[in-house]
Amino acid sequence: MYENYKNEAMKYRVHRVDVKSDNMQERLEGFINNLEGEVISVVPNVKPIFMPFVGTARVDFLLIIEKHV
Repeated sequence: MYENYKNEAMKYRVHRVDVKSDNMQERLEGFINNLEGEVISVVPNVKPIFMPFVGTARVDFLLIIEKHV
């Protein structure tokens, strides 16, 4: 059933990119264009901010999961 299955472990790398709201797109675009492998996922780290009568959130950094070839 699994005659053609290769017993090789896939290799992934997780990168952390620190971003601010004013430079997020440029930083992400530049970082992704310089990767060697395939981007599997981009995960934002969302940090809640509590202010009087208002709740909001901001993104501190992004985790980029890369499938290394």
